[in-house]
Amino acid sequence: MRLHRSPRALLALAGVALVATAQPAAAGLEEAVKAMQANDLVTAEKELQVLVKERDPRAQFFAGLYIYGNPESKFYDVNKATPMLLDAAERGYVPAMLPVAGAYAEGKGVPKSIPEAYKWVAIAERWHGPVSPQALDQLAREMKPDEIEKAKAAATSYTFKTK
Repeated sequence: MRLHRSPRALLALAGVALVATAQPAAAGLEEAVKAMQANDLVTAEKELQVLVKERDPRAQFFAGLYIYGNPESKFYDVNKATPMLLDAAERGYVPAMLPVAGAYAEGKGVPKSIPEAYKWVAIAERWHGPVSPQALDQLAREMKPDEIEKAKAAATSYTFKTK
């Protein structure tokens, strides 16, 4: 089950979002996005490394989804990608939540868990992420009623990490 949109479409949107960003780290991110758009993943990874080490959720998202989470990348490594995306999602970075849900649904970089996938889709929906109306129903079909209730409760009570 794929819960994220095409990497190219997301990358184009990311470039637009960065133009509006006025934070100091935006320069490194902007260079990384330009490199990714040019399909220069070596430069993109280099630009993101410092920010990833600082746990910048945007850098974790870009590196996790486009550098290490992209099967076409020579850097492809779901065991590197998923923890970055999960850390960003756990700290409230909404764009990382759907790829995390997809990782749980498919068992890529984390143990397969449909209830955990459901939880992350529900959290993303709650925070106005671009969730398909069918996503929760699709996951629910693979779950028992008590699992659905537990996942809903976990999503509702989830508190983002601050560090």
